[in-house]
Amino acid sequence: MRGRALLRILGLFCLWITAQAQMKIPPETVQQWAVVLSTQLRDLTTKYSGSLLLQKKLKDVESIIKVVDLDGGDLVKKFSDEIEQMLGSKRKSVKRLAESAEDADLYHDFNATMKFDYYNSMLINTADEDGNSVELGSEFPLEENEHFNKLLVNTLLSDIQIPTNVYNKDPNILNGIYNSEALNDVFIANFQKDPTLTWQFFGSSTGFFRIYPGIKWTPDSNGVAAFDCRNRNWYIQAATSPKDIIIMVDISGSMKGLKMTIAKHTINTILDTLGENDFVNVIAYTDYVRYVEPCFKGTLVQADLDNREHFKQLVDELHVKGEAKIKNAMKESFKILNEAKLSGRGSMCNQAIMLITDGAMEDFESVFEESNWPERRVRVFTYLIGREMTFAQNTKWIACNNKGYYTHISTLADVQENVMEYLHVLSRPMVINHDHDIIWTEAYMDSVLPSTKELFYTKAQSLLLMTTVAMPVFSKKKETLSHGILLGVVGTDVPLMEVMKLAPRYMLGAHGYAFLITNNGYILAHPDLRPLYQDGKKLKPKPNYNSVDLSEVEWEDTEEKLRTAMVRGETGFIRLSIRASVDKGKRPLYLVNDYFYTNIDETPFSFGMVLTKGHGSLIFIGNVSVEEGLHDLTSPDLSIATEWTYCETDIDPSHRKYSQLQAAIRYLLGQEPDLECDEVLLQQMLFDAVVTAPLEAYWNALMLTDRVEPGVEMAFLGTRAGLTRWMRYAGVETRVANKRRLTPPNRRFLTATDKDNLFTVDHFPLWYRLAVENPPGSFYYYPVNDRGLQYVIAVTAVTVSSKGKTAMAGAIGLQMSLDMLEKMFWAIAKQPSDTDCSAIEGVCPLSCESPDLNCFLVDNNGFVLLSKERSEVGRFFGEVDGSVMASLIKMGMFKKVSLFDYQAMCKGSHHHASSARRLLSPFYGVAALIRCFFSNVLMFLLDFDLCGLWHSDYLVDAKAGYHTSEFHVCVCVCVFYCDRGNVLTETLSDGQICLILCLCLVSQATSRRRWALCSRVTRRIPASCTTRL
Repeated sequence: MRGRALLRILGLFCLWITAQAQMKIPPETVQQWAVVLSTQLRDLTTKYSGSLLLQKKLKDVESIIKVVDLDGGDLVKKFSDEIEQMLGSKRKSVKRLAESAEDADLYHDFNATMKFDYYNSMLINTADEDGNSVELGSEFPLEENEHFNKLLVNTLLSDIQIPTNVYNKDPNILNGIYNSEALNDVFIANFQKDPTLTWQFFGSSTGFFRIYPGIKWTPDSNGVAAFDCRNRNWYIQAATSPKDIIIMVDISGSMKGLKMTIAKHTINTILDTLGENDFVNVIAYTDYVRYVEPCFKGTLVQADLDNREHFKQLVDELHVKGEAKIKNAMKESFKILNEAKLSGRGSMCNQAIMLITDGAMEDFESVFEESNWPERRVRVFTYLIGREMTFAQNTKWIACNNKGYYTHISTLADVQENVMEYLHVLSRPMVINHDHDIIWTEAYMDSVLPSTKELFYTKAQSLLLMTTVAMPVFSKKKETLSHGILLGVVGTDVPLMEVMKLAPRYMLGAHGYAFLITNNGYILAHPDLRPLYQDGKKLKPKPNYNSVDLSEVEWEDTEEKLRTAMVRGETGFIRLSIRASVDKGKRPLYLVNDYFYTNIDETPFSFGMVLTKGHGSLIFIGNVSVEEGLHDLTSPDLSIATEWTYCETDIDPSHRKYSQLQAAIRYLLGQEPDLECDEVLLQQMLFDAVVTAPLEAYWNALMLTDRVEPGVEMAFLGTRAGLTRWMRYAGVETRVANKRRLTPPNRRFLTATDKDNLFTVDHFPLWYRLAVENPPGSFYYYPVNDRGLQYVIAVTAVTVSSKGKTAMAGAIGLQMSLDMLEKMFWAIAKQPSDTDCSAIEGVCPLSCESPDLNCFLVDNNGFVLLSKERSEVGRFFGEVDGSVMASLIKMGMFKKVSLFDYQAMCKGSHHHASSARRLLSPFYGVAALIRCFFSNVLMFLLDFDLCGLWHSDYLVDAKAGYHTSEFHVCVCVCVFYCDRGNVLTETLSDGQICLILCLCLVSQATSRRRWALCSRVTRRIPASCTTRL
């Protein structure tokens, strides 16, 4: 039997080797190989990176710099004030729109025979077969605009979008469009006052949607314009105050067939009209009362996306049976609403019951006498389902005697319009009282506008979202004032990326960040928010992307002290020891973070900011002349963070053509004095340009005077000010060509598509973050598998000191080919051919090139840097040989690290199309028992915080008989497992690695999200509530 040995270099500075009994490998031999390899690697990376030169230059300027402690309290106030000012500007723009729309209606007399041509966004620039413009499709100039994501727009005019199911020449539509023409001038004036405004719009209660700037609206694949502004969250929230809703649905035998289908669709439509500030429950009744979700028995739950979708799933499973007894269900509904009001739970505002039935036959008047009269504080809305009108009088009586609204729904097509009527009833108190409450929506991803999905691939995922500020528009005509007529809602979108730019990355450091949450604890913006998932080759929004709770991202805040304080709108500070990860979850970081937080006045939002204890709370400030800095800033090997705001180029349209570097240079030269620039950042950028300039000469000298080691591909550096320099070590001709392109060829590393390794709005480069967590001067090595192209990165941090304080100045590194590393390693890892082998059993002399030995070079986190099998490079070592990995863990060379991920996506399941009930299948019964067993096991693991790492890019396919796969949000609980034959995935550690067995369950019983739905009540109640009894 042939001997087998394994060689491992831990952190590249020590060797470990095992062998079977018949092979004896001298430890001193392995130690010698380690010393030689580490020395050669250190010399190589130090020489070609220029790290010693950069550290020396920083040492030379220590007399003219100062290291400053960052005051988190002052910073969070400064940033929040700027955010408040920005959002306040948007709020004023919306108020001007509302005033203009109301005035236009006040002086307009309705014309039933009006004929009026307008720009229909679906039809503009459309010609018939003869080349003539179609009706409502006149020529509408469009041009690409950088400010509006390079879409084709018209900034001089707005245009109109009308849903396909709304007649575009209805007199009400035409009169409304004619009135809203007055908004054109206000749109333009707003945009001139605040050039950072994006889309402005007016959504009419009749269904049309006026949008500025005007665009060409793209229908769906069937040519249908399904978008109806009245169904959007911003419209619904602005049109009504917060509300508590009990949905009562009749599931008696008479509701079978189409009636039940219509009833379910009606429930889903009602649920779609609710938002985070509303509370809801769903009761199904026959001759007894049944909560569709037993977990929510006797209470109200927040109508967030998770709960609404959960209710929809349960409603879909309802079956008809028995005889309808409305009395007990109505009593239960009034009881829930009354207890919520008395205990201070729920919305503390409007309350309503939605009754969905095909008839009310029993005596029900006594229920209302006992529970709702004479105050009638709970409105009752009734929906009569089906074509029969036998009990129409009864259901109408219930609504009319309880300040509600009665409607008859006979087909699925009737549902949408009839459900929306209740919103107009609830909005009447606001209209009559003329309460112009301004609302801010939760974060959302606008997938309606053309080309929006292209942004998925070009922007940071966490900053793709936006919020909308909106305000209701009322009729002020005296003759209709008592009727409470809602004309519509005006609003504007606010991209969250623009908001978060007001907390600049350079001030927060390599691991610091800023974030925003709503009054309900849901995230608006956070660098760890992952709203998208990969489905095949497509990126798609996750089902719950805008209802991710802060506690699910900042999961180390186990007592939810941070979340509770922020939800309450408090100002304060908290320190947490956290486990973070980088490189798509492969590499952990153990950090101590200081969290500073405060509320944003006049909004339901709270702002938080994180500074990492140590280097993250220090910043150095250098000083050089503009002339000196400009000279070095124009080097061809230099770039700055394109997503950072050195100068605000979006205010003046004439400045939008400039890149950040161009704008900064023109401002410093005095050519664009009107630019608004960050003076501190510009000064630091100039200083960094001067200090790092000698590296360009150094790298060029190596190119021209020294024979560059084959395989040394690129030197690079980055500074806290977002400045990057690089040099491609190649032939002179190749180098000159690359300088013209300003990007290294053949690889994505440091190119515009390599977001992980660039300075972006929400993170520093990966190599920078890894470097600053290791001792300065000590290189950190890690493998990269770039779409099949493999290479190695070596990087180290550089520092600057002043008056006993040391701050991180940047990171510098080297890119090396795998071929070069292999050549170096194989040359070192062998015994001389004249080695005395007389007393040696097994292979002698030893050589890693020998087929009898398997040798590996492994990085600090257990990923293979070098192996004979190229396919193993970049893979987790435990995946290559789990038994050896287990031994390493037992020896203490690695250890486990456990992380939670509450944003994971799994392939779950739904019922097969078969009409057979699944519980009748014996196989399903077995599967249910197994699933129950694992649920209990995982509940136990969660209780004791035994959870491994999961990442959204890894998708577990949960298989079960008679089911088909779908993606679902789930919590992945991962149990470490070390066996070569049972490898499922890989995980990370800080010198701590093991394989993990991941069990991902969609089951609500295992989810922290679902626990929160049943138990968490902490939230800040919105200040605005208008109700009239």
